Amino acid sequence: MRTLVVLPTYNEILNIESMLRALRHAVPAAQILVVDDGSPDGTAKEALDVADELGNIDVLQRPMKSGLGGAYRAGFAWGIEHGYDHFVEIDCDFSHDPNALPELLRAAETNDVVIGSRYVQGGHIPQWTLSRRLLSRGGNQYASIMLGLRVADSTAGYRVYSKHALEVIDFERVTADGYGFQIEMTYRARRGGASIIEVPISFTDRELGESKMSGAIVVEALGLVTKWALARPFAKRRS
Repeated sequence: MRTLVVLPTYNEILNIESMLRALRHAVPAAQILVVDDGSPDGTAKEALDVADELGNIDVLQRPMKSGLGGAYRAGFAWGIEHGYDHFVEIDCDFSHDPNALPELLRAAETNDVVIGSRYVQGGHIPQWTLSRRLLSRGGNQYASIMLGLRVADSTAGYRVYSKHALEVIDFERVTADGYGFQIEMTYRARRGGASIIEVPISFTDRELGESKMSGAIVVEALGLVTKWALARPFAKRRS
């Protein structure tokens, strides 16, 4: 299984070296692709320095901040061009534990999409307040019901996709960003018949650097879910 870990970054100078070392320890055979969106803090240069030491790390430098979805689309396209068959999504801020990745990759041997899930049995979000947990859980339930996802955590950003899944999803046509990107990828995978499994993970808030998530991205995601849900009957009639 040729695995590419796609690691989007923007101003992650405080985390990039530690994350690359942690990934190399957790999955020594995997190739890592840092997709940096023109970080002014020198993230890309730091990644290149670590790459020289550790090996099997490439850095794809984009000229400006263009969103999480765009970074993943660029990383997936790079990986397909270079012959990889499994693709990992993971955040650079250690909210996703690199040590959980081997378990996700084992699940990927028999499934097209593996989601590191906070909301299946065994999943944890130890640092979140009850109100934040209810908001996130409610949003996920809304998306699952409206779109027929049958997934507890469609906004999760810790994932493994097979090449087949990306082809089914037609990832280059995915337009949403942030939470919406993850939901759209899940929706397209489910609609295309890809097999999806959720593996429990523990999710923790970042300790270093600033979060890129905002209320506007959450609102955008819920609006897109409603839009896609309203379009579902028309899509069925055309099929």
